[in-house]
Amino acid sequence: MSAVHRLPLSHPAAWLATWFGCGLLPAAPGSWGSLAALPLAWLLLWLGGVWALFAGAVAVFLVGWWASECYAKALGGTDPGEVVIDEVAGQFIALLPAALTPLPFAAGFLLFRLFDIAKPWPIRRLERLPGGLGIMADDVLAGIYAALVILAGEHFLAR
Repeated sequence: MSAVHRLPLSHPAAWLATWFGCGLLPAAPGSWGSLAALPLAWLLLWLGGVWALFAGAVAVFLVGWWASECYAKALGGTDPGEVVIDEVAGQFIALLPAALTPLPFAAGFLLFRLFDIAKPWPIRRLERLPGGLGIMADDVLAGIYAALVILAGEHFLAR
């Protein structure tokens, strides 16, 4: 039985966990979730700067913890592929040092996807945390890694 039948998309946790259905798109749901985060990240940066994006990342993390845990429990699994709210939180974090221009946003997207997929130490270990926290935490750290690479790149380019 599919996740949609066990926890309908009309349920707030399903709606949020799949980031309004983006995680249900075929092939590479994490990339779809990350891509769907970009316009909102741009808007938050444009309206309120880094602090607005940071507040957005914290809000998405907290809501995502709850939503992803509810969704995963309904499926009886640990980290369903269609749960992509974790990618949204991680993508927001990756974009914190990015300027409002296309190149840094593209770099933030690509770096976040690289770290999220490769899961270098200790990202993979964070997946072992229980419930929604484990679903969300590895993407937060992947976002931090991506943000640090962007900061380092900006530092070296400014020289």
